[in-house]
Amino acid sequence: MEEYHIKLSDWEKSRESGRRKLLMEEVEQQQQLKGEDWWKRLNNKLADRWSSRKKPENMEAGVGKWVSYLKREKKLDSLVGRRPTAPPAPKGLYIYGNVGTGKTMLMDMFYGATEGIVKHRRRYHFHEAMLRINEHMHKIWKTQMEEKSLQSSIASWIMNLPFDTKAKEWLAEEERYKQEMQMKNILPAVADEFFLNQEEDRKGASVLCFDEIQTVDVFAIVALSGILSRLLSSGTIIVATSNRAPKDLNEAGMQREIFQKLVSKLEEHCENVLVGSEVDYRRFIAQRSVNQVHYFWPIEPEAVNTFQKKWHDVTGRFGGRIISQTISVMFGRTLEVPESCDGVAHFTFEYICGRPLGAADYIAVAENYHTVFISDIPVMSMRIRDKARRFITLIDELYNHHCCLCCLASSSIDELFQGTEDGTLFDLESFQFETETEGAKLRRNVLAEGNVGSGGSPVGITSILSGQEEMFAFHRAVSRLVEMQTPLYLDGVRNVHPYFQRQHRKSQKSNGSLLSEASI
Repeated sequence: MEEYHIKLSDWEKSRESGRRKLLMEEVEQQQQLKGEDWWKRLNNKLADRWSSRKKPENMEAGVGKWVSYLKREKKLDSLVGRRPTAPPAPKGLYIYGNVGTGKTMLMDMFYGATEGIVKHRRRYHFHEAMLRINEHMHKIWKTQMEEKSLQSSIASWIMNLPFDTKAKEWLAEEERYKQEMQMKNILPAVADEFFLNQEEDRKGASVLCFDEIQTVDVFAIVALSGILSRLLSSGTIIVATSNRAPKDLNEAGMQREIFQKLVSKLEEHCENVLVGSEVDYRRFIAQRSVNQVHYFWPIEPEAVNTFQKKWHDVTGRFGGRIISQTISVMFGRTLEVPESCDGVAHFTFEYICGRPLGAADYIAVAENYHTVFISDIPVMSMRIRDKARRFITLIDELYNHHCCLCCLASSSIDELFQGTEDGTLFDLESFQFETETEGAKLRRNVLAEGNVGSGGSPVGITSILSGQEEMFAFHRAVSRLVEMQTPLYLDGVRNVHPYFQRQHRKSQKSNGSLLSEASI
């Protein structure tokens, strides 16, 4: 892989250098000619050739530019060669099965074992991966939109050329067209620049650990297909977990052709392993340990007093000063935290799950607070399905970041989720594309407004969902809530949570500075 990435880097530089050279030659040839303005002739040359034939009625505007672009790319293939092919990589692993059977644990054990051995590695949960993809796509689109004026769109190498303004304008248009063609293949660009995190020393193998692969909507199918296909063809090793086998990920039948390509790639590059146990090991461990109670129910005076005492005890250990705080969320947004104390936060259920929040907000909470208190949690049914799905997403993120969670709820964990025959519990807000726009609604209550797109077009999305997907989500949330009470989980909070890892790094840096000063 080191040799491949060296070849790839050299090829990319040669390709860009060769492309510019071809453009320069085209300009120089045309400037030597007399008569009609050279840039008009250059732009009309291919169009005239096409018009001499029988022009199809549905021919799109700009076909001349497209043919010119393809001819140039073909010439570059002969001069520089095609993109280098990555050497065959070891097969990855796709682990699937019931909740609590150890899929994520196995993946995390592997990921931990790669530290210091595999330099280019990433570990993502599904929610975070989708948000990161959205964020990076939005950055690329924003960059393109900002480059509107001629001055900003002409690259510096064009500005310094010994050509007149007309020639530079033509070159700038060719650059814009190249960027437009690249935008049509945005997902490979996201994979190259984001997941692989290309650096100057971008050599060696890459490993992507992907927890809980899902295909809940069209965007997830298209994005995963484009991203994973690019990564797998570039030699990246995928280690993934899911509740379903690859072929069963899309029972609703969305984007069948694209989805089938994704399945083929996964089956070609990954060993599919069913963890077939029916045992929920989280519950198994909980039954055999003396659990520390962090889940209080029902909402009656005794439980309320115990919950409040727990809050005062925990915040007292971290200074006892309760303040409100504003934390940063993806896409340039913020979230107000009403009560916080040095890595500890308290929310009511209505505040954190009753408002239009989502995975991005819950990731921000999980990253900033090692201990989270949630009070007044109701029994969840179809009547509050948006809130129920947000709560499940919140539990997912708190668990993924290894937070300590204290709950004050109306019922026991096992009775918290109660679906009805009226339909399925599913948060349609997860289908919405997030942006950094502050003025517009980022999400909306889909039950009240009847649509799922940020543009507001009504979609009968409920019909494509089966009840099986959310049943996995409920069972997973219950299983995780049970495990989050166990000493094994709670003892790991100080070692694993990002808050304490940041403190540890600061301490190491401070100690290093003191040692350096002492040596001086």
